Amino acid sequence: MARFLIVEARFYEHLNDMLIAGAREALENAGHQVEILTVPGALEVPGAIASAAESGRYEGFVALGVVIRGETFHFEIVAGESARGIMALTMDGLAVGNGILTVENEAQAIVRADPAQLNKGAGAAEAALALLAIREKFA
Repeated sequence: MARFLIVEARFYEHLNDMLIAGAREALENAGHQVEILTVPGALEVPGAIASAAESGRYEGFVALGVVIRGETFHFEIVAGESARGIMALTMDGLAVGNGILTVENEAQAIVRADPAQLNKGAGAAEAALALLAIREKFA
């Protein structure tokens, strides 16, 4: 049994609740423990994961959140930099599933977040599980 930390950017609560439900179910069904840490936004997710990883308390991580395109360039910065930070963590050997949705509108986010539809929270958890298995294979 491994310990996983879900780090969620709590900006759209109703969407995050769906993402968390999917991720939690996937991890718990696989027999793992789950904790949740909330950060203000997607840009804070990689830093929070890096800090948690230093503690040695977790074997894997799931990054969750929703970034919806707005009227300014801010969307591109938040979407790109949060993904870059998460990718850097995985390249450093952490098992991180990226479930930060980057969408045009709320309707797209609902379809992707809803466990009864695309269930991207579970998909991110499954990615973290796969990366953990790969890490353990080569340890």
